[in-house]
Amino acid sequence: MVGRCEGPVWVIDDITNCVQRDYLKVLLPLIVVGISFLLIVRQAISRAIRSRRTSSKYKSIPSETGANGDYEDATVGEEDEDEDILNMNGGGRLALAKSTTVGSVSAIDRPRAQYMMMVIEILAIAAVLVINIAAFILHAYGSKGTLATIAGITVWAYILAIASLRLFVSNSRWRFQGLWDHTAALYSLLWVLSIIIFRSAIIHPRSSISQILVITEFSLVSFLFALTITTRKGNKAVVLEWESGIEPSREPLASIFSLMTFAWVDAIVWHGYQKTFELSEVWNLIPKDKAQNVLANYRQFKKTTALAFHLMKYFKGMVLVQCIYAVFSGFLTFAPTLLLKAILEYIEDPDSSPRNVIWLYVILLSFTDILRSLADGQALWIGRKICIRLRAIMIGEIYAKALRRKAAAASDTTLGDKKDKDDAAARKTKDERPGLVSRLTTFAKKKEAKKPAVDQIPDAPVVKAVKAKAADEQVNVGTIINLMSVDSFKVSEITAYLHFLLAAAPTQLIVAVYLLYRILGLSSIPGLVVMAILLPVNIVFARGFGKYQKQTMAATDKRIHTTNEVLQNIRIIKFFAWEHRFSKLVDEKRAEELKALRKKYILWACAVAVWNTVPVLITFFSFLMYTVIEKKPLYPSTAFTAISLFSILRVPLDQLGDMIAHVQESKVSVDRIEEFLNEEETEKYEQLKHDNVDNEGNKVIGFKDATFSWGGKEKTGEEASEAFRLMNLNINFVIGKLNIIAGPTGSGKTSLLMALLGEMTMIKGQVNLPGGSNREDARIDPENGLAESVAYCAQQAWLVNATIEDNILFATPLDEQRYKDVVVACALKRDLEILDNGDQTLVGEKGITLSGGQKQRISLARALYSNSKHILLDDCLSAVDSHTAKWIFDNCIRGPLMNDRTCILVTHNLALCVPQSRYVVYLENGKVDIQGSAGEVVASGKLGDDVQKSRPGSSSVSRIPSRVPSSVGEESATLIDEVNGSEAADLRLAKIKSREKGEKKTDAMEEIKSVGEVKWSVMAVYLKSMGPWWFWILAAMVFGVQQIGSLGANIWIRQWANQYTVESTRAINGASVYGNYVGHVASTIQMASSSLSKVQPYFDSNQSSIIAMVAPDVDVSYYLAVYAIIGIVGMLIAFFRDIWLFFGSLTASWAIHQRLMKAVTRAKFKFFDVTPLGQLMNRFSKDLEAIDQEVAPITVGVISCALAILVTIALITAITPGFLIAGVFISIMYFMVGKFYLSSSRDLKRIESVQRSPLFQQFGETLSGITTIRAYGEEQRFIRDNTHKINTHNRPFIFLWAANRWLAFRTDVIGDLVAFFAGAFVIFSIGSIDSGSAGLSLSYAISFTEYVLWLVRLYAMNEQNMNSVERIKEYLDVEQEAQAFIEETQPAANWPSEGSVEFVGYTTRYRTDLDPVLREVSFKIKPREKVGIVGRTGAGKSSLALALFRGLEAEAGKILIDDVDIGLIGLQDLRESITIVPQDPTLFTGTIRSNLDPFGLFTDEDIFTALRRVQLIGVPALTTEPSTPRPGTPTLGAPTIEMPAPASPIDSGSPTTNKNIFLNLSSGVTESGNNLSQGQRQLLCLARALLKNPKVLLMDEATASIDYTTDSKIQETIRELKSTIITIAHRLQTIVDYDKVLVLDKGEVVEYGHPHELLKREGESAVFRGMCETSGDMEALVMAARTAWEAGGSVDDD
Repeated sequence: MVGRCEGPVWVIDDITNCVQRDYLKVLLPLIVVGISFLLIVRQAISRAIRSRRTSSKYKSIPSETGANGDYEDATVGEEDEDEDILNMNGGGRLALAKSTTVGSVSAIDRPRAQYMMMVIEILAIAAVLVINIAAFILHAYGSKGTLATIAGITVWAYILAIASLRLFVSNSRWRFQGLWDHTAALYSLLWVLSIIIFRSAIIHPRSSISQILVITEFSLVSFLFALTITTRKGNKAVVLEWESGIEPSREPLASIFSLMTFAWVDAIVWHGYQKTFELSEVWNLIPKDKAQNVLANYRQFKKTTALAFHLMKYFKGMVLVQCIYAVFSGFLTFAPTLLLKAILEYIEDPDSSPRNVIWLYVILLSFTDILRSLADGQALWIGRKICIRLRAIMIGEIYAKALRRKAAAASDTTLGDKKDKDDAAARKTKDERPGLVSRLTTFAKKKEAKKPAVDQIPDAPVVKAVKAKAADEQVNVGTIINLMSVDSFKVSEITAYLHFLLAAAPTQLIVAVYLLYRILGLSSIPGLVVMAILLPVNIVFARGFGKYQKQTMAATDKRIHTTNEVLQNIRIIKFFAWEHRFSKLVDEKRAEELKALRKKYILWACAVAVWNTVPVLITFFSFLMYTVIEKKPLYPSTAFTAISLFSILRVPLDQLGDMIAHVQESKVSVDRIEEFLNEEETEKYEQLKHDNVDNEGNKVIGFKDATFSWGGKEKTGEEASEAFRLMNLNINFVIGKLNIIAGPTGSGKTSLLMALLGEMTMIKGQVNLPGGSNREDARIDPENGLAESVAYCAQQAWLVNATIEDNILFATPLDEQRYKDVVVACALKRDLEILDNGDQTLVGEKGITLSGGQKQRISLARALYSNSKHILLDDCLSAVDSHTAKWIFDNCIRGPLMNDRTCILVTHNLALCVPQSRYVVYLENGKVDIQGSAGEVVASGKLGDDVQKSRPGSSSVSRIPSRVPSSVGEESATLIDEVNGSEAADLRLAKIKSREKGEKKTDAMEEIKSVGEVKWSVMAVYLKSMGPWWFWILAAMVFGVQQIGSLGANIWIRQWANQYTVESTRAINGASVYGNYVGHVASTIQMASSSLSKVQPYFDSNQSSIIAMVAPDVDVSYYLAVYAIIGIVGMLIAFFRDIWLFFGSLTASWAIHQRLMKAVTRAKFKFFDVTPLGQLMNRFSKDLEAIDQEVAPITVGVISCALAILVTIALITAITPGFLIAGVFISIMYFMVGKFYLSSSRDLKRIESVQRSPLFQQFGETLSGITTIRAYGEEQRFIRDNTHKINTHNRPFIFLWAANRWLAFRTDVIGDLVAFFAGAFVIFSIGSIDSGSAGLSLSYAISFTEYVLWLVRLYAMNEQNMNSVERIKEYLDVEQEAQAFIEETQPAANWPSEGSVEFVGYTTRYRTDLDPVLREVSFKIKPREKVGIVGRTGAGKSSLALALFRGLEAEAGKILIDDVDIGLIGLQDLRESITIVPQDPTLFTGTIRSNLDPFGLFTDEDIFTALRRVQLIGVPALTTEPSTPRPGTPTLGAPTIEMPAPASPIDSGSPTTNKNIFLNLSSGVTESGNNLSQGQRQLLCLARALLKNPKVLLMDEATASIDYTTDSKIQETIRELKSTIITIAHRLQTIVDYDKVLVLDKGEVVEYGHPHELLKREGESAVFRGMCETSGDMEALVMAARTAWEAGGSVDDD
């Protein structure tokens, strides 16, 4: 009967014949063949059924399959389906575009000698078949071997059939999936079985003929096996896609051998070794890993459960394969322990069996570890694949959701509140949102499984108990960026290690517990109990970490939020000389953060201490019970094996505690993401989904009985009155003509456009606008080339970080002529001539490189260039000077490019625009006050006197102008009536495009990544920050003592063992030095020092040798006691060591942050012009986090590993000196592998860090421009961009991990050489070596690999962290401004008492390589004079303002204020004494009060006076009060103003008017003041300046976004001020009645005098007069100037 074998399987030195014959030759091969046959039959049947079904259905055209159709992924164990053609239609409106990218080339790559190889393979199979037939005929295997030969013939005939089928199918149209996999699996199994048979034939040959047959068969099977694993997986053609020149990954081309050993990564490592890696040289992802394919695939997977489980279900296949590998590796972990036991038994009794057996053990020692290493490598690699796919899904979904979020909400949601509802009220103040950039790679970062809340305003008042989530709450932008940067990274990071939790740890636990029970019997129980207690203790530690980590993250968040605001508003902070105060604010937050971090570090040190005591405790209790209670003699054999197994057992236990905590933490993140994904979306697509056709079939744009709110629909009572509303709108805009929306500041003009775009909540009624569909789907009208779509130009210009040309084209095709016309019409031509790179200039983040006017005009040009029929312009004339405004109005808004297009324009410049418009809507506090044709509205008198005076202009201006007003005085618009005008135009336009060949765009903003090794100077920065020389001396001593102590424990055990006579020595190391660097990468360096040994012999208690039975009486308690003392002392030293280093680390963190903050806040203005905020914030968040949380623990790890390696080498050499020879060669191999790995991994890591910025930046950019993107219908394109950026970030990331696995496998193999040679030298010294020493030597040798692997890896991580220090150091050395105080030249306390300002021959430039921006400027302003500064964009007006505040330093000349040279005094003295109202209104998160008076220097009364002076509060228009506000008497704290407040009767929850929020000083101001209109923000900044009551006030276009009426009132206020006022103005009305006007052009003074005198001038030199003429308001201006001149005699007499 087959399979009936009696007795043991292994006899002396070989497997019994019966087992070999029945199992290895008959049963196993036949079972596998049977399974293979059934699978093929099943596949054929299912294919037949499917083809029958699909033949009746429509067949899709396989156009896009290119890269995906005939493609098998290289990751082992994924279902390779040929029908994997991606269906891209999931995801609704925001579906993904197809996966092959524009500009990609596909090529088919066939394996070399594809058919030749198949033929050779078939011949080899035939030869094996022949050998089996020969054996059958010759009865070579004896009488019992007949069945075996028949089985052999059957198996090989089957394999021959499959191989032949493969050859025939490869050329036909028939496809059989996976035949190659069948043959590969069969060869592998048969090869493993034949090794065993081959070894038997060598050591116990039966007959010479059978030996020859076995050896020949073995050679052929090995050849087939080698052929299979070294040819390409599947041996078939692969489609490679070259996407925009990026080389495709070699992974699909790799063989099984190459995939398992990561040999396909050699090319990457070699490239990185030869030269520095650049992004363009990093391979592309394989198609299955690309974000668009992953997302398309994921979106077809129906979601039925919570997101976390949904994702688990989606990835279940890959996770399962990962777990199978993990279980396999879990079992193999114990192989070294068991083999070591066998080797030592042999050394004790060398005559028990032949010498070949011990060689088998030593070879297996290395071989099993290589197998474990292969399995681990695959499990982790699959984990990384899941990681990048999951990250693509998370970021892609968050991004698509962000594109659909509501434009604004009344309040911020706190993610996770729903969970925390019960204890929320109590905890609300403490709980913060999770951190900015947190990564899993450190054990330290464990978080509690509670959901973090968000605390946006740094010192916000305590919020009331959380209400149920209101309809119009949504998370703020910071939180979304957090979800993308922190949460998605954290979740994707944990998935890479899930197999530890699900498979590896459980497997190891079960095996270790079983083996322990076999050895110690009942005495293993106390040890296991202590272990069991350890698990919850671990979880408690993890929870503690979670708690402190959460506190740290919360504190980090607050610090980053404050830092972000400081940096966003750095200009105003520098102008007001507030750097010191704001730095102190940030420092307070930093101190909080480090306090939380300190707690975490102390807990960490405690955890390390516990970890180090546990082995001592366990051994102690187990042995106590064994000797005292069970009264058994404790032989070393039992003792050391038990110690060894307990050590192994500790690893999975720790991993479990660790992973459970991490998984809980990730679950929190997934839930946060899910909550965000379930948020309400914009109603835009519902509101605008019908065509803009009314019931009669006419096209309409406008509103019908509509009411809109910025709040939600369900709001009632108090809350409803908070949100701004537009009430009862009935508006019908004239299609194809110019429509104007007008009204005072804050009346709802922008809101009206938003309502039209579908961005507000519609309470009732309907809105019509053709904007609900995707731009790419819009129908184009063949007559005029315009599409039924919308273009929108926002009030705050929104630009993408690309070239000017890219911004204007906005991804539409370039039409040269149209482009030139647009540039001219938008008055951009001169700007493009001035800029170095013309329209190829990069605008930078948020358009940082351009002036406000340029940004506005580029945004306008984008709308004009688009093919949209309907254009919405929000106050696009405010940011430009008056003659440019006139030019733009005539040539752009009324020009030929606007023919047939609807234009809806919000503007304050009514005198210019209304007369030529077709329809006017005038708003007042959210309601339409009056609407109708221009004539009707003007006649009503609502628009003021200016408009009625200006005559309706002629519309004859529609011819294309030949050029832009290039300098002010010349006749501005020469039309193409002159001869040759157009030629001149072409000549000038030629300069717009600076696209000469060979000119390379350089981006001042580009983030620099360092190359080569991290410099020593960088290390020095960190090390010096940690502490002085004595700090380091003590640290070195502690490390040394700790290593010696650890070795001491092992030597003590050997001594003990050797007490039992030399022969019975079975000593083995108890707790080897090497830390828990096993397996668990996720918690990288938990405790750099834990002593744990993974490899000990395992003795069966029944097999103790006779000598041990009669062992001498040894004083066990003495040895145990000393062992315990050594353990406890070691623990204390480890505790002290960690505390000491962490103390140094915190000192360094504080010092480096201090220096960085100081360096950045004191940097020159130009530094902020060329440095994007994102890069700065990257330093303050990501890089500082690395310094705070990663440098210290990793440094501990590096030092421990290095010392452990030295100890190991010394020990092995001491025991077997011959090892040194092999050691030298092995060290060289290690060094080479490490060197290769380090150079490539360092580059890839740097690229990955730099690529993270664009991903974050695009996210931030999208969120700020969401209304513009949706208005243009460009969501799909931005999604494509986003997937591209995800891919670009994933590329260096995945290949960095590939290099990591490459390293791990190679260090494992070299490490196994160490074990092999140590074993070999032990065999050579048999007889002269006692088994205690042999055990010590071997167990150290086995753990050697781990050290080296971790040394290289941690060293690499340390370099990467030093990369953070390096990036910070780059900013520590930026150029600083002059000193804040200079005692010798400090001016008088009341300076400037008069306020005279004089420029004397002043020249300055931004950088030495640029032209001067001000040349030889000289003029004098008398005390209390009001001076206006005018000039074209780029004339040097803002530079003059900067010069006055020493934002630019003088190159020649000087500036005197009250006869003090400002170049000689301290900056703080200067800036505190004069005041500026900047062009961009900057506000801080907080309240109105904290914005006006951030440091609490003024009373409420003062503040209200300032608000009244800028018209933000005053007597409401609704009442018939006198128009001058009565002085109010506000009481502190509760501002009650004695003025009738706007009536707001709250009846049925629908308010009739909107409340004035400025009446309450504690009204909130959101980030950058987004909840206020642009005009209100400017007024608030003006009020802030007036509060200081300065002697010199500089206003830089401070009232550009304010309606003319309010502006004129403010000018009255300003005229009453007893100070010198310098105003930079676009609106000539503002300054025409000032005392003087200074006209600048190209940085030089052109005219300076009273406006009335300047207006009298004639001819070329009369620049100011020319400006007034082009503004279209000449009469009014002349009159105002004359009036001022006549009244002005008095000023001079003052």
